[in-house]
Amino acid sequence: MAMPYPKLMAPLTMGGVTVPNRVIVPAMVTRLSGDDGFVNQAIIDRYVRFAQGHVGLIVVEATAIHESKSGPLLRLSDDKFIAGHKELVARVHDAGPSKIVPQIIHFMKVARSGWRQTLDMLSAEEMRAIIRQFGEAASRVREAGYDGVELHAAHAYTLASSLSRLNRRRDDYDGRTLEGRLAMFGEAFAEVRAKVGEDFPIGVRFLADEMIKDGYTLEDSRLIALRMAQLGCAYISLSVGGKFEDAIPHKGRPPYPYTGYSGDRCMPGANYPEMPHIEYPTRIRKYLRDKGHKVPVVAVGKISAPEDAERILAEGRGDMIGMARQLLADPDWPKKVREGRVGEILQCSYCNVCKQLDENFKPVTCFLWPKGASQAPQDAPSAERPSWPEGDVLTARVEGGMVRLTWLPAVGGGVLGYDIFRAEDKGVITCIDAKKSAKFDDRTVLGGLRYTYYVRAFGVAGAPGLPSNSVSVEMPWEAPSSVRGAQVTRSEI
Repeated sequence: MAMPYPKLMAPLTMGGVTVPNRVIVPAMVTRLSGDDGFVNQAIIDRYVRFAQGHVGLIVVEATAIHESKSGPLLRLSDDKFIAGHKELVARVHDAGPSKIVPQIIHFMKVARSGWRQTLDMLSAEEMRAIIRQFGEAASRVREAGYDGVELHAAHAYTLASSLSRLNRRRDDYDGRTLEGRLAMFGEAFAEVRAKVGEDFPIGVRFLADEMIKDGYTLEDSRLIALRMAQLGCAYISLSVGGKFEDAIPHKGRPPYPYTGYSGDRCMPGANYPEMPHIEYPTRIRKYLRDKGHKVPVVAVGKISAPEDAERILAEGRGDMIGMARQLLADPDWPKKVREGRVGEILQCSYCNVCKQLDENFKPVTCFLWPKGASQAPQDAPSAERPSWPEGDVLTARVEGGMVRLTWLPAVGGGVLGYDIFRAEDKGVITCIDAKKSAKFDDRTVLGGLRYTYYVRAFGVAGAPGLPSNSVSVEMPWEAPSSVRGAQVTRSEI
């Protein structure tokens, strides 16, 4: 029998290392480490869980190359941290076929007053010291047994600040020219390469669009990606936004770069359409291929449906699929796809509770996990599934411009919550949200359209029950008298 989703489940070799499939979990803050920066059991458990789900490439959360105060953040700024990372790598390799790399980061200072250090405040010697620190940390990465290393050149941090159009330096790293903005990254990459050797993959994550006023867009990012390919990056992972420049200030707390519009675009929530950033990998990849470079490009941004992921790969819009929040919700996503258990996937609702936990300096968990869980529940393909009471359980009514859904609670199977499905008129039915309670208000309906709904309970590790009964509602709408019967005409241009 043919393998479902053959592109998605195909191996990929990059920089001499072969990953078992095209699914990557990008670096994602966990807030599980202590302030001391050492790997602990909670960190190991989080990444082992991804390996158990057969994620192709696991990127460990941003790991500091220096000693600046930062709260719970992993570190590789000293040899004393190597042993913990070595244990993490060994446990991940023992748990499944996944490959694992850490994302190494340098960040500048921020204060509770709202002040933050910017790139132009650093001396030339401080810039050179940072570049050396990247190389030294990468050497420790290799010693720890990782399969490669990823340079963090995205969001609000030091390498990204150098690449930014808002770089105000006026020296060898001059922000007024693209070559000046690329200089720091180029030197850091060269330093890392010198420390790890030619046979060790160096990937990069950077912004396809800064998503801020006067920031760079695709016109620059395609050229930045080209330079990264010229340097020999093993893969290019794309993100957008997440900048300090538009962060919303909170008195008594340091700036958090994911609170403004750019942060909203970085982690698009439920109000955004599926795959809102897909044109970035599509166009960057095509530009690189036109220039003769075959470096793999990672597509990210609300990609959670296996059929969407397969289509992106088949159409040449990306070479790997990055999922952070979806894999947090269900680390077994790749294994379920490979085994034909797509219906058992615990679907991310993009409620961004995980993002809110990070913003409030709390351990990052998923709203859809069992209450109090610190890690995703184990896969349970033979688990008892939730079931419905006899008769129609779902009802709907129109009230105050919205559709109010209520249903009888499901029973059995360790019910964790409910997926809500909706179709507009005779369109495709899709999952629009997930709830733990037995009610939902759909506030995104439009008068004059017909909506059809059903709900499905899910239990342990996403084990689904059967759909409820379907209900349909006609949203009322009457055109104002002044426009009734009006004809819309097309102008000839």
